[in-house]
Amino acid sequence: MKLSKRIILRGIMVYCTLASLLIVGCKVEEIIAPELLTISESFKNPIGFYNNTPTFSWRLPISQHIKSQSAYQIVVASSKDLLPNNADLWDSGKQLSAQSTFVKYEGKPLKSRQKVFWQVRFWNQEDKNSGWSDVNTFELGLLNNSDWKANWIGLDTAKDSIKGVRAFLMHRPQYLRKRFELFKDVASARLYITAKGVFDVHLNGKDVSDDVMTPGWTPYNHRIETLTYNITEFLKAGKNAIGVELASGWHSGRISRGRALYENFASPKILCQLEIVMKNGSKQTIISDKSWKGTTNGPLRLAGIYDGEVYDANFEMPNWNTVTFDDSNWKMVEVEAVSKDVKLAPKRHQTVKNQMVLKDVEIVSVKENTSVFNLKQNIVGVPKVSVPMKKGDTLKIRFSEMLLKDNTFYTKNYRSAKSTDYYVASKDGVIEYVPKFTFHGFQFLELSGYDKNAKPEAFWVQGIAQHSNFEKIGTFTSSHHKLNQLQSNITWGLRDNFFDVPTDCPQRDERLGWTGDAQVIAPTALFNYDTHAFWAAWLQSMRETQSEHNNGLIPFIIPDVLQNNNASSGWGDASVIIPWDVYNITGDISVLQENYEMSKKWVGYYQSKAKNYIPSMYSFADWLQPYPAKTGKTGNRGDTPKELINTAYFAHSAHLLSKIASILGKTEDEKKYKDLYNAVSNAFENTFFDAGKFIGKKQTQTAYLLAIHFNLLKQETKEKAKKYLLEEIKNADYHLGTGFLGTPILPKVLDDMGEIDLMYKILFKETYPSWFYSINQGATTMWERWNSYSKNDGFNPQSMNSLNHYAYGAVGQWMYERLAGLASLEPGYKKIRIAPVPNTEFLTSASASVKTPYGVSSSSWKIENDTFTLDVVIPPNTSAEVHIPYGNKERLFVNGSMFAKNSNLKLMSSDTSLIKILAEPGTYNFQTKL
Repeated sequence: MKLSKRIILRGIMVYCTLASLLIVGCKVEEIIAPELLTISESFKNPIGFYNNTPTFSWRLPISQHIKSQSAYQIVVASSKDLLPNNADLWDSGKQLSAQSTFVKYEGKPLKSRQKVFWQVRFWNQEDKNSGWSDVNTFELGLLNNSDWKANWIGLDTAKDSIKGVRAFLMHRPQYLRKRFELFKDVASARLYITAKGVFDVHLNGKDVSDDVMTPGWTPYNHRIETLTYNITEFLKAGKNAIGVELASGWHSGRISRGRALYENFASPKILCQLEIVMKNGSKQTIISDKSWKGTTNGPLRLAGIYDGEVYDANFEMPNWNTVTFDDSNWKMVEVEAVSKDVKLAPKRHQTVKNQMVLKDVEIVSVKENTSVFNLKQNIVGVPKVSVPMKKGDTLKIRFSEMLLKDNTFYTKNYRSAKSTDYYVASKDGVIEYVPKFTFHGFQFLELSGYDKNAKPEAFWVQGIAQHSNFEKIGTFTSSHHKLNQLQSNITWGLRDNFFDVPTDCPQRDERLGWTGDAQVIAPTALFNYDTHAFWAAWLQSMRETQSEHNNGLIPFIIPDVLQNNNASSGWGDASVIIPWDVYNITGDISVLQENYEMSKKWVGYYQSKAKNYIPSMYSFADWLQPYPAKTGKTGNRGDTPKELINTAYFAHSAHLLSKIASILGKTEDEKKYKDLYNAVSNAFENTFFDAGKFIGKKQTQTAYLLAIHFNLLKQETKEKAKKYLLEEIKNADYHLGTGFLGTPILPKVLDDMGEIDLMYKILFKETYPSWFYSINQGATTMWERWNSYSKNDGFNPQSMNSLNHYAYGAVGQWMYERLAGLASLEPGYKKIRIAPVPNTEFLTSASASVKTPYGVSSSSWKIENDTFTLDVVIPPNTSAEVHIPYGNKERLFVNGSMFAKNSNLKLMSSDTSLIKILAEPGTYNFQTKL
């Protein structure tokens, strides 16, 4: 009888376990499957992917049962049906590891075109396994030049060129097409395509994508990026047609005041390959070859990055990209074989896209047949105009960032960039026009040449903001409206200048990838947007460009169209600093691995220029420091000696390189570069400082900031230097005295010194030079100069005066990390610091959130009715140090209860002014009385 009871009870237990039913009080705890799966730099189910050895990342779901991961298993297969139990490409097995980001693929070799399926599951802190994730995929692009059977094709537009600005020759845009026939129904199809120039592609009269200015900008003499499109839905059995519009872009157009590297006036060309699989399993390939036809007699008459676009509707060719179009009068294309010397590789970051449409437009002035419109925001992109016109008339569209006092355009800062679009009407009526192969930096737009009898309306104009297609991952807001405007200006400046490469400015005859500007803004960019892939791609261009120089030189700009064979401290150091910043914010070690040799070569360049560890080399110095002793172009470099800056960055890059070597397990290099750093630091102190005081002719904030932040002084000397720094800040009436290099590190130094209240005082200054000064003058983006414009004095007289320039937005990092209090303590936010430092003289609240690799983390504080409240979110598989700046543990409440009652929190330290707590993942509300 007793045996029977045991059998019955055991049967009930087994039934409960297997069926997961609530029978006789049974309850099964479910561990939810991982989510938001990505590969490499946050790609989600991509096609045409660039990397056949990707890394895998996933996020643990938010659940009371999930604090951390103790193990994982990844399965990878060539077919969805093989998952999860029969993975034929890779089965990691159960790996005892907390790692849930950037786990490297270690399976069978993957090939071009291959589609790969993968899943992951994990075990929680109690060794309970989750369910399998959804199946995710990635499909590789054409990885090798030998994969291309197509040829470069195009018309010889060099011999039919038009003289443009400064007599620079301009190519007429081309229209290229081909008919082809498919004999079976299509199962799947891919279009692999790229250009020497920029293109837009159509199939059977439909746009294949919404990408802008593809394929983008790389060092074309080393690598041209290719794109892959799923074109299955565009094709049909029977006759089809492909059409491509092609313009000069960066490859064959006017870049950097007429000086360019890439066969300066080679005609633009396309390369495309359609690979089609039929429903019966047969395959068909259509390539760019001599069977294509082309014309330059289409409506796009001219198109240039700096100068704008000319569109003549009288040359429109209805249905030119469809099967029925008669192309008998078109020319045969010229053909060029694919070279082995230039690598064709899938694009490794997202394309530029139309991101936002600004419709809140107002009319500023109307005079005769000319109207000025205000978008109320300085943007980068193109306009969309809907304007009544008369046949044969020409609509002229001009652009400006700001207006002069008489409401006319301020365009001196555009320099030789004409930045003007034209539309020639072919009939009476309302025309709609959006430029395609150019982009502009503007807030104001002027229309002239429209129907004289029409009354201008605000809806005639919209602004289309364009930038590389990365995700917004960070937010910052506060109780101070000007600080919020500063955050807005920072983020607009970032987006506007991330146009396939990080540009210095988007409006004048430049728009180049200046390395110094980029290295100071990278951390702030990574807080606000998922620019991981964006930076990784640009760093590859940097490596390729450095390869042209045997001495390790990193040019001023990437891609390097200046070709002046020179380098600058603080600029070339982007080769070391940006990989370091990307690693620390994302946790991706591959960015260090990829760029390690480049970093070593750059430090070697310093060594080749140094005598007794003091490099003698070119330097832009502390670019655009306010109130320089000298004026004009010389004054742009500020007053901190270039020798000091050269030596400081030499030491700093050597120091970072020693840390990177340690992370990569290169112990000999770690010691080598640490010893070099110490030697350069000693030379720096002995040469430029005496008893903590900078010995230069003119004292500067930046001299002290570099010495302190890069830790180049002995401790006793450093403490003295701090006092001299504070004296310099006081002498400036607590204003900024820093340029591009000094400004980003000022908050960090004052923070480390415990002078956070002083940093508040500087940040909230209203008068020049300060961050709020430009806001008080009406800025909606960051400016190139602290005094680019004044309501009283007008515009800075120098032509180098961009009103959309992100460098001084680097303070955004400190706004996240200290005003709101959200920072990464371990690479990739594996450990988080929540440590706001309020100052009620300026702020009563601030909050920030970031989508970390592990999930959203946030810090939000406010002071109200003598109570300090801090709301915190800590994602799974991480931990956080939480610093409460007021009260003590006896008066601290957490989620409505006394602190001591919360088992997820551990007291680290406590005194009358600060409580430090180690917190497990979760959502917390901290409250304490002031």
